[in-house]
Amino acid sequence: MNARTDGAQAETTLSFAICGAQEIAAAERAALPEVAPDFLVGHGILPLRGEAGLLVVAVAAPPPFAALDALRQRLGTSVRACLVPREAVECRLQELYGLDTAPVAAAPANALDELDDVEHDLSTLKALAEDAPVVKLAQELLAGAIEAHASDLHLEIFQNEFRVRQRVDGILIDRPSPPRKLYLPLISHLKLRAQMNIAERRLPQDGRIKLTRDGREVDLRISTVPTVHGESMAIRLLDQGPGLVSMDQLGLSAAARELFGNSITLPHGMILVTGPTGSGKTTTLYSLLGVLNRPELKIITVEDPVEYQISGVNQIQVKPQIDLTFASALRSIVRQDPDVLMVGEIRDQETAEIAIQSALTGHLVFSTLHTNDAAGAPHRLLDMGVEPYLIASSVVLIVAQRLVRTLCPHCKAQHAITAADRLFLSQHGLDIAEGQLAQAVGCPRCAGTGYQGRSGIFEMLPVDERVKEAILLKAPAGAIRRIMQEAGHPSLYADGLQKVLAGVTTLEELARVARWEARQEGAAAA
Repeated sequence: MNARTDGAQAETTLSFAICGAQEIAAAERAALPEVAPDFLVGHGILPLRGEAGLLVVAVAAPPPFAALDALRQRLGTSVRACLVPREAVECRLQELYGLDTAPVAAAPANALDELDDVEHDLSTLKALAEDAPVVKLAQELLAGAIEAHASDLHLEIFQNEFRVRQRVDGILIDRPSPPRKLYLPLISHLKLRAQMNIAERRLPQDGRIKLTRDGREVDLRISTVPTVHGESMAIRLLDQGPGLVSMDQLGLSAAARELFGNSITLPHGMILVTGPTGSGKTTTLYSLLGVLNRPELKIITVEDPVEYQISGVNQIQVKPQIDLTFASALRSIVRQDPDVLMVGEIRDQETAEIAIQSALTGHLVFSTLHTNDAAGAPHRLLDMGVEPYLIASSVVLIVAQRLVRTLCPHCKAQHAITAADRLFLSQHGLDIAEGQLAQAVGCPRCAGTGYQGRSGIFEMLPVDERVKEAILLKAPAGAIRRIMQEAGHPSLYADGLQKVLAGVTTLEELARVARWEARQEGAAAA
């Protein structure tokens, strides 16, 4: 008996029918090498016959939904379950397999939505998750992501596809898709390693795995969410090997480095780094902490999560489930006699006000904020309910940043500046008659993308007297941006254009990352 089909994989579905005693008596020992006999016996599943893309089995009522679902996922076929008396199934299983047929606890009739029998589901998934092919596949996927310097690995399930993608230099890239039947075992295997509840597939979960590869530690943050066709898993890979990124590696211009250097030597005040998720804000703050990490300074951070462990820095992991939030942690650590505080993210009014009060009472405070540009940061704090005078008197520097992919040094080429290039550059205040621009080509070392690694582009907004006055008057972000431009501080897009002219990246990559900022710059100039 073999339920497999040659060629395209069959649609995996589950249906029910009624069968008689003759079919039970005619059942033979199933030739299903992927399924252990004790799995069939333990869940009361009697294989009757295998057809093209279909396995017909006999089960007692109520059906073991979880086990049947696992069986069809494992075989990659449709499963039709015939409902028969429990005694008939157990008797025939005993005759064929000679194993203990003590029934497992019956699943409720609505078991597809309510899996009350957790131990039942757990034993099913564990048996699938511990198979050698599943373990090997997990190791290959993780090793490949680490070798490619991916920041994230995505495992997604759809109706007819198990999709694997990894994010390299901010771009999602497809990897060869494993057979769909390996989806459930692989997800279960990784959840087991992350000490997550593998029987719970209806609610989001988070977990963590620590790996050691080539002598360096890699921290994996696991997140699952339920989708229509099953759980979607995202894995954040944090390679502890390279260590902190120095300020020289951030991509700062000489003027930006000077502004940063002057700000972090102040005895108190707040430095805000803004940008969307994945724009490198935390990396920049870690770089600043690396400069300040000296024996004479006590540094405490509150993070969610702690991405990299820094020797000599007291790092606190936020745990909302026990009421250890950014705000509650900040209230406590100000009594720890710190010199420098880092707040991973300002999310609400309470956190903002405590961080600002800390900056006003003799502490140097670093934090991040989700805004598109530096000029929008004061209004984000105002929207949270922070008083304008508190913002104006505490914040000393606001930095906005993005990450652009840098050209692969092994294959990048040069092309002469075209008329379209000249027109585009002139619209942004750069009159260049002739010269060359770098372009992406693609080679095996950069996986054909033409890019390898990333660099930051920055805009710096020192909170001087004019900016403070604008904040106190609750001036719009456009007015603050005009003040920044009149003071000669380059915008994100202008900083990116300098990197294009220097051959670090391309106009296409800059447009992909900072198209919105270019529009804002034009609106402010108008």
